[in-house]
Amino acid sequence: MSQMTETLSILEPYPGIFAYYDGRIEGKRLHAEGPNWLDDGAYSLGVASYAIVDGDDALVYDTHISLAHGTAIRTHLESLGVRTIRVVLSHWHKDHIAGTAVFADCEIIALTLTAQKLEENRDRIEAANPPIAPLIMPTRLFDEKLELMVGQRRVELHHFAIHSSDGNVIWLPDEKLLLAGDTLEDTVTYIAEPKQISTHIGELRRLREWPIDRILPSHGDRARIAEGEYAPALIDANRSYLERLSAAIAQGETVIPPLKDFIAADIASAAILYFAPYEAVHQSNIAAMTAALR
Repeated sequence: MSQMTETLSILEPYPGIFAYYDGRIEGKRLHAEGPNWLDDGAYSLGVASYAIVDGDDALVYDTHISLAHGTAIRTHLESLGVRTIRVVLSHWHKDHIAGTAVFADCEIIALTLTAQKLEENRDRIEAANPPIAPLIMPTRLFDEKLELMVGQRRVELHHFAIHSSDGNVIWLPDEKLLLAGDTLEDTVTYIAEPKQISTHIGELRRLREWPIDRILPSHGDRARIAEGEYAPALIDANRSYLERLSAAIAQGETVIPPLKDFIAADIASAAILYFAPYEAVHQSNIAAMTAALR
C-alpha cells in the first residue's frame, strides 16, 4: 500500500456498493504542511469515492484525491474479479477527478457541462498544488439523464445543479439509494457558486421529491457511510442551511452565529453530525455569500 493510502478504508455499506473513504484524521496531512487543495479541501473533511459492482462489471463514481487512491480502487475491484470498469464523474472539482488517469483505458462518463468545465479550467487543474496532470477527459457525455446497467443492476445518472452547476448523481431505483457526490454534504455544503444559491435551493427541493430511502455522500462521517445511515433528512438540512444563511446575509445581518449554533436544530435531530473543521467552511460560505449578495 502506498503511503498516500495508508489511512484509506474500503467499506461496503450495501452488498456490492463499496465506499473508498479517507480523511477526517486529526493532525494528519497527506500532501504538504502548507495550504493545498488535497489536504485542506478534501482529506481534512473526509472524502469517499464509490463503486457499484455486479459480477465482473463495475461502475466507479469518482476517482478520488490522488493517483494512489485511484490505483487502490482499481486494485480492489480487480481483486474481486471485475473485468469491465466504467467511470462516472460527479462534477469537475479536483478532489473527484485526481485519480482519473488510472482509468484512462476505461469509458469515462460525465455531463457535457462537466467536460466543458474541465476544458475551461484545464491549465489551473494541471498546475494545481498538487497537480492533476495529465488531465484525462470524459469519453462519453450526456445532458440530463442516462440509464445504465451494471451487471443486472439498474443505474441512472441525473443532472442536479447543486453545489456545482454540473452536479451528477447516481440513482439506484430498485434500492432507492442515492449516491450524491457533492450535492449533499455532512456537516454542511461548501458554497462553490454563491450567485447560484437560489438555483441550488430549488434543485434540493426537486431532489427531496424523489422516493429516496438512503444516501451516500462524498463528504461525510466514516461510520455513518459504513453503516449506510444517511437518510433524506440530509437533504432538508443542506437546504435549510443555504436558505437561512442566504436570508440572513441578504437581510444585512453582520453577525452570523458559529456553525454549531447556526445548525443546532439539525444536529439535535441527527440529520447531520457536527464536525468542528466545518466551522472554517461556514466562515468561507459567509464570506462568499456576503460578496455575492451585497
